[in-house]
Amino acid sequence: MEKQQNIESVLIEKRVFAPPSTFAQQAQLKADALAELQRRAAADHVGFWAGLARQHIAWHKPFTRALDESKAPNYRWFVDGELSVSANCLDRHLVERGNKTAIVFEGEPGDTRSLSYRALHAEVGRLANTLHSLGLQAGDRVVIYLPLVPEAIIAMHACARIGAVHSVVFGGFSALSLKDRIEDTGARLLITADGGWRGGQIVELKSAADKALSLGCPTIEHALVYRRTGQDIAMQAGRDLWWHEAVATQSPDFTAVPVAADHPLFLLYTSGSTGKPKGIQHSSAGYLLNCKLTSEWVFDLRPEDVFWCTADVGWVTGHSYVAYGPLAAGATVMIYEGAPTFPDGGRFWKICERHGVTILYTAPTAIRALMKLGDAIPQSHDLSKIRLLGSVGEPINPEAWIWYHRVIGRERCPIVDTWWQTETGAILISPLPGLTATKPGSCTLPLPGIEVDIVDDAGQSVTQPDAGGYLVVKRPWPSMLQTIWGDNDRYLRTYWQKFQNRYYVAGDSAHRDADGYYWIMGRIDDVLNVAGHRLGTMEIESALVAHPRVAEAAVVGQPHEIKGEAVFAYVVLNGARPVAAASAALSDELRSWVGEQLGAIAKPDTIRFADNLPKTRSGKIMRRLLRAVARNEPITQDLSTLENPAIIEQLRGEAN
Repeated sequence: MEKQQNIESVLIEKRVFAPPSTFAQQAQLKADALAELQRRAAADHVGFWAGLARQHIAWHKPFTRALDESKAPNYRWFVDGELSVSANCLDRHLVERGNKTAIVFEGEPGDTRSLSYRALHAEVGRLANTLHSLGLQAGDRVVIYLPLVPEAIIAMHACARIGAVHSVVFGGFSALSLKDRIEDTGARLLITADGGWRGGQIVELKSAADKALSLGCPTIEHALVYRRTGQDIAMQAGRDLWWHEAVATQSPDFTAVPVAADHPLFLLYTSGSTGKPKGIQHSSAGYLLNCKLTSEWVFDLRPEDVFWCTADVGWVTGHSYVAYGPLAAGATVMIYEGAPTFPDGGRFWKICERHGVTILYTAPTAIRALMKLGDAIPQSHDLSKIRLLGSVGEPINPEAWIWYHRVIGRERCPIVDTWWQTETGAILISPLPGLTATKPGSCTLPLPGIEVDIVDDAGQSVTQPDAGGYLVVKRPWPSMLQTIWGDNDRYLRTYWQKFQNRYYVAGDSAHRDADGYYWIMGRIDDVLNVAGHRLGTMEIESALVAHPRVAEAAVVGQPHEIKGEAVFAYVVLNGARPVAAASAALSDELRSWVGEQLGAIAKPDTIRFADNLPKTRSGKIMRRLLRAVARNEPITQDLSTLENPAIIEQLRGEAN
């Protein structure tokens, strides 16, 4: 096979922001401690993680073997140890901080609740006893299909407490998507709700669950239903049970069942580029360790913090930085059920003000959507308690980073731009907020114990600054995925085969600058091959968004008989879409702008203006859908998670 040319980085970003001096002075992790962590990791990679596991995890049975490589790349960490993840997140806090608030909840209608660690422990115990009364045991699978309410976290921990394996399905997924996931896991129990609130409307969860179960799912014995909206729903006798009735007579005391360190904690399905969704399987101990450490290192957690990761628990971010990592660290976690702009664009900032949020961790998509609404809305709220900002889910373009820094952080809050994946389990590359100088758009440097690299198509390290390639992880780390549920061959093929099992292949393209900072350029399959130049889509999108009239942009490739691929850009403006004549003029202006920013090779051949971009309800742009539209191909993917279905016809019909 012909060796592919390295991916080219055409984004030049020179701005550097040192950690604010006040923050740096008070940061939990100091320079000498970081240097010691890095020294230990370099001297003894496995011993480094073993030492942290002994220090940070409460073991029922201590491990004697830190890493089993006998079936590599199916690595197993701390294999002969035993623990309970739930006990590590709840029981260990009862004596010192039992009365501390663990969860603060705000529903979309405005209702609020708080649960202390002691109250959360009791609710988890009641549900664990309920699960046991239904015959569930360690190793059984439970599918959770709930809105983002405290009961979603309670359900996850109750499963962990009895050793059952949970699989959370995002509440926006369709009945068919739910059915597929239930059948793939072979779940015995479904936990759902009558509905949830989103954008002022009820999301019909129980009716979707009923439809899913009517289509198959023979392993399901019961559906446990939480009453959230109070609407009338159908309940099937003998199968369906009301949550409040089932737990009413149960004891709050349930001794956590210890499981092996590599016992599966959960399965989480990712949609993959083709074929059926992949059930990513994560362990118990290794996953917990990285989640706890990164919660403390990256977010500089302090006892008084109110930590708000805005992700739903249907996604890995909500697993690692809502349900597990911050609770293992004894933090107070904020959760919000509904849409970020309901009933208006100030909802996020009202929540931050009302609940005293100190750490805000959200997605670039949400940042850009709120940025589009202007500065006046956040400036009208008291955000003075926020001391740290975070970004997750995709690369953040520099202009959104600057807005986040200037308007939300008021130029006094560090921004941790984190890189990780469902598969990695926890953050691998990120600034450390009191120590790392940041650059808008860069996730900066690997965390201690994480060895990453950028390699070319032959697996050789790319040493030239700003030359791009495949982002790989060169050594195993504790929170790495164990396998793909029921399909280990797919695990090997997807993540390891490219470089003969030497490296974990993340699927992202990246480059490293002269300071060693990492810049994510997009998914490898999003790389464009334009006249022999391999360009990352993220950089072109960043250049477009840097134009003062552009709020959002998404770039895909379109077949071109001369250049191989042409650059096709979808653009959302700050303001209304232009009419035909103005559209052509603005398209020319934006092409020239990109040419000035990145060079002529990156100029979009086609620019299509839209009111919005097609996104999932988690806020991710559906790029495969955009590619299909650009290439006039039929849309075959599942659109049940599309937040704004009407946008498809606009994208198809609006051409420049």
